[in-house]
Amino acid sequence: MAYSAPVFYDDVRLYIDFLVLLVSLIVQSVALIHCLIQRGAGFQALGTLPKGAWAAIIGVCLVITFLTYGRLLIFSMIGIAAALVYLLDVRPGLKDLSDGKGFW
Repeated sequence: MAYSAPVFYDDVRLYIDFLVLLVSLIVQSVALIHCLIQRGAGFQALGTLPKGAWAAIIGVCLVITFLTYGRLLIFSMIGIAAALVYLLDVRPGLKDLSDGKGFW
């Protein structure tokens, strides 16, 4: 009975790592797809990084997150942070520039 805690701990950690990986891949994929379908002129009008820089940052983080497969959660967290900055800061600005007529 005393040895059941470490086995349970490993299972819980495995599930949490998988959940973080899955959420990270979904959030980064959505951000990358949205970035790629936007026009580059909108990024310049906002005064933010160019479209290519955002796509490179999010794309590299997505690839590193996918290749490490939860072993290095710090890269997943950095990727989530970059994708959330894009989705919560840049995306609304791009939507305001297009008068909110986009499908996102």
